[in-house]
Amino acid sequence: MDFNGHKPIYLQIYDHVCERILSGEFRSGDRVMSVRELGIELGVNPNTIMRSFERLQNKGIIATKRGIGFYVCENAREMILEEQKKEFIENEVPEFLKKMELYGVSFEDLTKLK
Repeated sequence: MDFNGHKPIYLQIYDHVCERILSGEFRSGDRVMSVRELGIELGVNPNTIMRSFERLQNKGIIATKRGIGFYVCENAREMILEEQKKEFIENEVPEFLKKMELYGVSFEDLTKLK
């Protein structure tokens, strides 16, 4: 995983775990890698991973089973989709529409792309 400087690392890891859930790599009920395992895989301090996991827990995406580890919650995929759809509509669509207007791109122009 390549980190960029535009977003805190713990949020990029949060997004990374969410993408793995959306892609089906982690399914509802599956065990998620431990803080240590993911830290080693990504080359990141375990405290940073834990911060990401705490955010995932607070959002109801993963839950901990004491002494066993972290697991993907039942409706995690749907919750992630809802959150990312809202973020897309609120943040990316307005910028996209602004650029369309600035560049003189119509919706018809978009339908011609394939």
